[in-house]
Amino acid sequence: MAERSTAAVDVADNSGDEPLTAEADQSTADGVAQNRERDTEIDEAQGSGGTEGPEKASPLELHSGHKLARRYRLEECVTRLDGFSSWRAVDEKLRRAVGVHLLPADHSRARSVLAAARSAALLGDPRFVQVLDAVEENELVYVVHEWLPDAVELTTLLASGPMEPHDAYQMVSQIGSAMAAAHREGLAHLRLNPNAVLRTSSGQWRIRGLAVSAALRGISSATPQRTDTESVGALLYAGLTQRWPYESDAYGLAGLPKDVGLIAPDQVRANVHRGLSELSMRALANDGATASRHESPCTTPEELVKAIGEMPRIRPPEPTFTGPPEYQRTTYQQGTYGRPAPHPGATQPVPAPPAPLQSRTGKALKWAVSALLIAALGLGSWQLADALMDNGGKSDDTNKTQTTDGNNKGGGKNAPVTLLKIDNAQEYAAEGSLQAPGDTGLTYDGSSSTYWRTKSYNSGPKLAPYKPGVGIVYELSSPQTISTATIGLRYRGDHTTVHLYATDSLSPSTSVDGMKEIGTATTSGTSLTVKASNKLKTQYVLLWITDVPKAPQDSYSSAGYKQAVTDVKFTG
Repeated sequence: MAERSTAAVDVADNSGDEPLTAEADQSTADGVAQNRERDTEIDEAQGSGGTEGPEKASPLELHSGHKLARRYRLEECVTRLDGFSSWRAVDEKLRRAVGVHLLPADHSRARSVLAAARSAALLGDPRFVQVLDAVEENELVYVVHEWLPDAVELTTLLASGPMEPHDAYQMVSQIGSAMAAAHREGLAHLRLNPNAVLRTSSGQWRIRGLAVSAALRGISSATPQRTDTESVGALLYAGLTQRWPYESDAYGLAGLPKDVGLIAPDQVRANVHRGLSELSMRALANDGATASRHESPCTTPEELVKAIGEMPRIRPPEPTFTGPPEYQRTTYQQGTYGRPAPHPGATQPVPAPPAPLQSRTGKALKWAVSALLIAALGLGSWQLADALMDNGGKSDDTNKTQTTDGNNKGGGKNAPVTLLKIDNAQEYAAEGSLQAPGDTGLTYDGSSSTYWRTKSYNSGPKLAPYKPGVGIVYELSSPQTISTATIGLRYRGDHTTVHLYATDSLSPSTSVDGMKEIGTATTSGTSLTVKASNKLKTQYVLLWITDVPKAPQDSYSSAGYKQAVTDVKFTG
């Protein structure tokens, strides 16, 4: 049987749905039926719209072992409520675990569930748990989605305490960007809560139940963008305080005290990051009454992403290292070999230092050393003066090699070079799986000892046709014209090829072929400089690697064609 996990149950979570029957409440082997609250109370607290009444259709008579489309074998009923059921199943064709939602074809929500599932499947954004199939067959409607056995719900993460500022920043940044991308395609979630947010083993945040969760429960909203933005603010609030920002308890979290109202996270708990506290209040749309600066609220995911980009980047905590134990000399090294051991408590005499060189030989040695130092200083001064004189004579030629602005008619001044600020980064995969999506921030964290690494491939240097390339999209603080990119590499060898492209977002809407190339470069060393051949103004830059060198096995991966990236800097 496939590995059990509640990490991909999707909408069949412990978010407070009241089952239709007592048997359904006991049927959840995952334990998700425990600690339930009423779903309508939580939705009302979040402002996510009303729900329809329970469906009158009789429950489906399904059991473990039942097959759908001669392919999906039902293994375990996770939840059965409100006329639909959710199962852990096995895709026997691809031999993998999947999740399945089932409801009768005559259910009042069957049409809307099918439409929502098919719309979500077209999005194809890896930050969302993917819908794999949506079918109406044999008087049944079922939706098949990914099952992530290595992912952990935010509810579980918060059970051990509030999040570190860097973790909370990464969560709200990734979740906010994902929801902004979804709303650009006309998709809303409307049930974004701690049970719908997952963190994978690689550190990437995933969202499940996009559009489908609300459709299964008949939830709608007149202002879907504001509803989802407020939900992201509630997630950040919970991450910072381990409290739910409403009076009712929910998702294993205690609510706020009665009759106090919505107070800032830094007033609920000590040592809360002030910038994140204000950001959560702006997302909760508290009429602009943030903790201190009274800034306008964020009512759409796009406004929230912009507010996150204006914040100073929060770096991860410094790792703590334990120093090696003090070196213990042996008695032989201490010069006591063959001597009797001292009595306990006896004061040991301190050996006197050797006398300085006072003999005739010692004085001659000191004078010789002094003379050598004086001669070295004189020689160095002479060489320095000679070099300065040479450079003075060649200054005109040197200036000719400097990069100048073509529009500068005087030609006497060099164009200023500015280091461009990177606000965010996200891995981009044109085909296949991602490489290390949780490590993209390590490429511009200012440390040369941290890397984003590709997987190890059996052939190369060119990754095609097995994979067209691998890369990272960087978000600058504002649209800029890039002149140069410098990149640190871990592995040397023949050879590494990097292309820079201008794109439209962290999740590009076009393929690499549809992007405009800024420049390209190839190296066999551990550093690479890409000079712009096309002066393009963009806020999003794709660093696209198409060739990687062959490198030996190390502590990170086996021998093969691979590369690792660090210290990425853009200048304009």
